[in-house]
Amino acid sequence: MERARVLLLDAAPGALLDRELERLLGHGLDVTLNVRRVADPRRTRAVWGDRIGLTDFDPFDAAALLAETVRDGVGYDAVKSRAGVPLRAEFLAVATGTAPARRLRVVGRAGAGTDHVDLAAAARHSVAVTHTPGSNADAVAEFALAQLLALIRHLTAHNRATHAGSWLAPAAPATELSELTLGIVGVGRIGLALATRASALGMRVQGLSRSACRAPVAPAASLGALLATSDVISLHVPLTPGTHGLIGRTELALMRPGSILLNTARGGVVDEQALAEALRDPAHPLAAAAVDTFEHEHDVFASPLCGLPNALLTPHVAGMTRAAMATAALRCADHIAALLAGRPEGVPVATA
Repeated sequence: MERARVLLLDAAPGALLDRELERLLGHGLDVTLNVRRVADPRRTRAVWGDRIGLTDFDPFDAAALLAETVRDGVGYDAVKSRAGVPLRAEFLAVATGTAPARRLRVVGRAGAGTDHVDLAAAARHSVAVTHTPGSNADAVAEFALAQLLALIRHLTAHNRATHAGSWLAPAAPATELSELTLGIVGVGRIGLALATRASALGMRVQGLSRSACRAPVAPAASLGALLATSDVISLHVPLTPGTHGLIGRTELALMRPGSILLNTARGGVVDEQALAEALRDPAHPLAAAAVDTFEHEHDVFASPLCGLPNALLTPHVAGMTRAAMATAALRCADHIAALLAGRPEGVPVATA
């Protein structure tokens, strides 16, 4: 029986790559690795070249991705992505069409979000989209706290000044976490992990969720009420048509004077132009923001937030800890193998 073919669009980093490949091969899969974003492609070719297939293309280039999909007319049974390579309707149509001999059956995401996949098109073409919800919950929760501490203690400003030889005295005493109320939009795995940590540090925590909030989170009556009564707002919702632009000019204007916005969810949840305008306005109630996710990322990264001193910007790294990435990579490999083998029980599958 022929082995199912799997294309790794963007492999796990460092030593985790070896573990990921061993896991996939251990499931009896025929693996092709895209080495374009591998840190040491020479070493990878030397170690793995006789056990797996190798290719080299930019996965964020739609034309290059389509060319790889139909290369030699073979095709792939599954593709796996870590960094959120866009898999849109055209790709799914070609990958499940008559051009390749093998029909795409599974898309695997080593991470929680699946907004990079056209889920409606995947459903039309009977492609299962699996992901790893919760794999980075602790990592993102810790990162959100780090963002908040960096902002309220002005760490970046003090760091720059001290490196420049300036002894920068604070204009006013800093605020302690126990003085602040944290509002969480989306109390799922990550939101609850953040709430538990924030509560242990003395913060009052309230939240808004599709399901009932659990302790230590007090339920808010509405988004408006949460914004108006929180000193810090942290976003932890998926990007869907219903959450796109969830935080815009109207919502930002409702926030408490001197408040802070944290976004480790998805860039499209916040209107970045409205956020930039609010941060430029000294009379606006919003004092600062920390943003780890953007509307446009990777090679097309651009944001009106760039250059604003009260905006702490990072390149979508909240979930990138060794533990979180290992859990996501290995769990994703298991999910792909199970679905290809016709064993969907217990495997999370995203739907439109």
